[in-house]
Amino acid sequence: MKRIRHQILPSAGPEREALRQKGQFWTPDWVAEAMISYAVGGGSHHVFDPAVGAGAFFRAAKNVASESGSYLKLLGTEIDDGALQEARRNGLSSDDLSRVQVGDFVLRPPQEKFDAIVGNPPYIRHHRLPAHVKVELKRFAAGLVGTPLDGRAGLHVYFLLRALQLLSDGGRLAFIVPADTCEGVFSTILWKWVTREYRLDAVVTFAPEASPFPGVDTNPVIFFISNARPASEFWWARCYEPETAQLKMWVASGFKDGGATLGVFRRGLAEGLATGLSRSPVEVKSDGPVLSDYARVMRGVATGANEFFFLTVRRATELRISSEFLLPAVGRTRDVPGEEVSLETIEALEEKGKPTLLFSPDGRPLDLFPKPVRDYLKQGEAVGVHLKTLIATRRPWHKMETRPAPPFLFAYLGRRSARFIRNLAGVVPLTGFLCVYPHSRDRLLIEKLWTVLRHPETIANLSLVGKSYGSGAIKVEPRALERLQLSNVAMIESGLDSEPSNRRRVQRTEQPFLPLV
Repeated sequence: MKRIRHQILPSAGPEREALRQKGQFWTPDWVAEAMISYAVGGGSHHVFDPAVGAGAFFRAAKNVASESGSYLKLLGTEIDDGALQEARRNGLSSDDLSRVQVGDFVLRPPQEKFDAIVGNPPYIRHHRLPAHVKVELKRFAAGLVGTPLDGRAGLHVYFLLRALQLLSDGGRLAFIVPADTCEGVFSTILWKWVTREYRLDAVVTFAPEASPFPGVDTNPVIFFISNARPASEFWWARCYEPETAQLKMWVASGFKDGGATLGVFRRGLAEGLATGLSRSPVEVKSDGPVLSDYARVMRGVATGANEFFFLTVRRATELRISSEFLLPAVGRTRDVPGEEVSLETIEALEEKGKPTLLFSPDGRPLDLFPKPVRDYLKQGEAVGVHLKTLIATRRPWHKMETRPAPPFLFAYLGRRSARFIRNLAGVVPLTGFLCVYPHSRDRLLIEKLWTVLRHPETIANLSLVGKSYGSGAIKVEPRALERLQLSNVAMIESGLDSEPSNRRRVQRTEQPFLPLV
């Protein structure tokens, strides 16, 4: 059977959008065979795949069984019958697929348990799930875990829960899922339950250059879990080379024989859960300085319709909107290439015809605005701007969110590395950025904090609080950024006081930056 290295993905267009809708990204053989080796290592004579798709794990099971001279019964479910046609094109026979049930694994599960479960569940993010499906999924998770999961959990999380529920006593499960499975806001509840009810045997992560899914904006993690007494330690590995045979060898050896292409660690479960299972092991310091000791973080302005509210200078001039209703703004992280946004940065964007002005009407009745503003708002109503999802929740619809210009911005997700940005132009950021407001307005303290924020050690700590995506990109939400550990070296070098009592004093006595209402 011809080996498959990785899936060839469409770069854009309807085919790429269809991939996002179905979340179907096939597992390459070198990863699938490692996962199968673990699952059947407990003596199982069958393999169950809850999302058969193109048949990657069935192919891997046949290869592993052939190497050992054994036979494995192939069982599974698949909601998309079209995917099974691709499995046939990949070399699987009708007999191989004869025990695959077409249906919804999570909401209409099999009525039996399995000794070996292996899967790469569809990666469908929460906002792509129909509302009625999300209600059913949350009800299922609450009944199993004992508490509802946050609504931002994707479909792959519920696949994991259902698969664990169907794992026989002593059975083994290997799942490859996005890193947000252990980095999302729901992850603390999820993994406390998993590690209380099951034994986490091992976790495998991948360096960007070794990703099994090149070209996919996600950071994959493999979890090896058994339905056995929980343990206080687990194996954690980082794979540094694609298509390495050492991954399969290490797994098949019972996690004993590593190699040059794997970085392997024995980790304590408590440390792993505190740090994040997708993150490298670190010494967790709970008493060190964090960003929230010195600043509050808020997301940038969500206009709900950038094409209407985020204007170029030329467009604002044509509309004759006065400066009273316009704020200097920046919208995209790529528009700020460095560590500072200055007046020169804004002028350069204006010369390129980029939007740099936020149209920011207040909540007065429409007829009390100057005529140019009133006319433009009526244009918006004529094309349905007021009916857009976010805007429709506002009263009145045209009242824009407001933020004071923050001293620091944070570019929290983009093709460039996440970074702090000094706001020298007094711009208001849109949602491509986070706003960082120091608790103190003292100029010297703000400069010291800037020294700490841009320090390499502080930047390196972003990986401890962010959600990881493909190619090493990370996304950091406001509350997570407030937990960012600040570099002790930078604290000393800058002279920024790191004593807890002094940090609390700064927050109480100084005039804070506050968002306008």
